[in-house]
Amino acid sequence: MTLGIKPAPIRRSLQIKAGQQKAFDVFTAGMGRWWPPSHSLLKAPRADVVMEPRAGGRWYERAVDGSECNWGRVVSWEPPGRVLLAWQLTGEWRFDPGFETALEILFLPESEGVTRIELEHRDIEKFGEAEEAARRSLDSDGGWTGVLRAFAEVAEQAA
Repeated sequence: MTLGIKPAPIRRSLQIKAGQQKAFDVFTAGMGRWWPPSHSLLKAPRADVVMEPRAGGRWYERAVDGSECNWGRVVSWEPPGRVLLAWQLTGEWRFDPGFETALEILFLPESEGVTRIELEHRDIEKFGEAEEAARRSLDSDGGWTGVLRAFAEVAEQAA
């Protein structure tokens, strides 16, 4: 790798038939309704995915037995247009409070009842030796592509 050149972030963009506020609310407050159940770090079945609605808030999943697993934290909370999250899951899919990549989601109104979602997962180089495997996973149909597809389906039904 050439010094000074960072790997490109993972970017996804999609247009959904939901207003900006509805899209933001379903993404942030309704994540447990659309985040794939297969994408869980819990030992017990998942009850919800929680994003506390403030900068500094926790981002975690909660199981039906009350156990929790942190995923990261809210860095910036700007409803209904933007949320910036610290993704604190390592390349081994474990929470590490000392590890952090950035996940930014923009909710851009296109027209009445239509919003464009722009997702950017950056700082992928921080995965270190797991960078290639993490990129393949996050940049796949089972990664951000499929996750956003599930979000769009729920957001459009809620609109």
